[in-house]
Amino acid sequence: MVLAKVKSLTISFDCLSNSNIPVYSSGDTVSGRISLEVTGEIRVKALKIHARGHAKVRWSESRNAGSNTAYTQNYTEEVEYFNHKDVLVGHARDDDNSEEGLHTIHSGRHEYAFSFELPQIPLATSFEGRHGSVRYWVKAELHRPWLLPVKLKKEFTVFEHIDINTPSLLSPQAGTKEKTLCCWLCTSGPISLSAKIERKGYTPGESIQIFAEIENCSSRMVVPKATIYQTQAFYAKGKMKEVRQLVANLRGESLSSGKTETWNGKQLKIPPVSPSILDCSIIRVEYSLMVYVDIPGAVDLFLNLPLVIGTIPLHPFGSRTSSVSSQGSMNMNCLGLTLPERLEAPPSYAEVVTEENRQCSLAPVAAFDDFQRALQGPLFAYIQEFRFLPPPLYSEV
Repeated sequence: MVLAKVKSLTISFDCLSNSNIPVYSSGDTVSGRISLEVTGEIRVKALKIHARGHAKVRWSESRNAGSNTAYTQNYTEEVEYFNHKDVLVGHARDDDNSEEGLHTIHSGRHEYAFSFELPQIPLATSFEGRHGSVRYWVKAELHRPWLLPVKLKKEFTVFEHIDINTPSLLSPQAGTKEKTLCCWLCTSGPISLSAKIERKGYTPGESIQIFAEIENCSSRMVVPKATIYQTQAFYAKGKMKEVRQLVANLRGESLSSGKTETWNGKQLKIPPVSPSILDCSIIRVEYSLMVYVDIPGAVDLFLNLPLVIGTIPLHPFGSRTSSVSSQGSMNMNCLGLTLPERLEAPPSYAEVVTEENRQCSLAPVAAFDDFQRALQGPLFAYIQEFRFLPPPLYSEV
C-alpha cells in the first residue's frame, strides 16, 4: 500500500533542560525537529508546521422560555496569543493534486528543523479547567497528492512566571472576627478568631504556617479548621462561571465551652497545583486560605486570607525583603503572636510529588535547574512531566 510508505511522523522539542520536557515563557524561542521516516520513495506537496497558543472557555446553561419551552444557551470565548505557520518542505499551496512542484523524499529517516519566537506579551500559564483551558501546541502536516494529509499535534507548557519576592506578595495577611450565638431569648458568650500568615505569595510544595487563636466562650463544642481553596472563574459574553475547589485542609482539636486553642505556626502544605492566573481576560485562577471555626447548628465563623501561588520561590532574606518582613512583623504583633525569625526555603518538587502522582497527572511540568541558569534567574524549580491535576470539588470531599 502507498500509505505504508510513511512509517512514522514525530515532533521533538529542543528543550532547555536535561529533563527533555518542553517548558517555555513569553519571549522564548521554541525550536525542535519534525522527524519523518519512510520505507520507500514518496512525493509530497508540503511538510508544514502550525504553532498556536490560545485560551478558550465554554459552558452551557438551560433556559426556560415559557411553560413548555426550554432551550440551551452556549457561552464561548477565546483569546489567541500567537498563530505561527511555516512550510518546511515544498510549497504552501495544497488545493491541487498536480504532479508539478512535488518534492521527492527518499527511503529512510529525515529530520526538519523548525523555530519560532513566543510573543513578548504576558502569556497565560498552561491550564486545564472545568470550563476552559489554556493550551500551546505545534502541529505537523504532511501533504501528498490524492491522499489525506498525515497530521500530528504535540503540546508544550508555557509558564507566565510569578515572583513571590515582591513587596505585595511578601506582606503578611491577618484578620480578626467574633460571633455571638443566640438561641431563642438566650445569648451565649462570643466565639472569637484571630489568624495571620507570614505572606501572601507561596509556591507549590511549601507549607503555610498559620498563627491563630480561637476562644470559645459559647455553650457549644466547636472545631477550628483551615482550608485552601482554588477558584476558577470563566468569562464569556458578559457572563461568569465560577468553580470553587478544595485544595488542602487541616483540623484542630475540638474546643469545649470556655476553652482556647492557639496555633503557633500550624502547617498546611500546598499540593502541586497550577500557579495563579491573573492576567488572562477570560480565565482567572485564584487561591485563598480560609481559617474558620466549625460551629454545629450555626453558621461558621471564618476568615478569608487571599493567596497567590507563584512560580519563583522565596529567596533567602536579603536587604530588599528584610525591611518588608520587619514591617509586616510589627503589624502582626498587634495580634499578640510572633513569627519565626527566618523562613525555610521551599522543598524541591521531587520531594513533594511521588512517581505515582506524576504518572496519574494530566499535563506536563518538569524540574529544570538548567532552565533557571539559562534565564539567569530563580525560576519555577519544581516542574515535572504531568498536567496540573485539578483538586476535587468540595462536595466530593
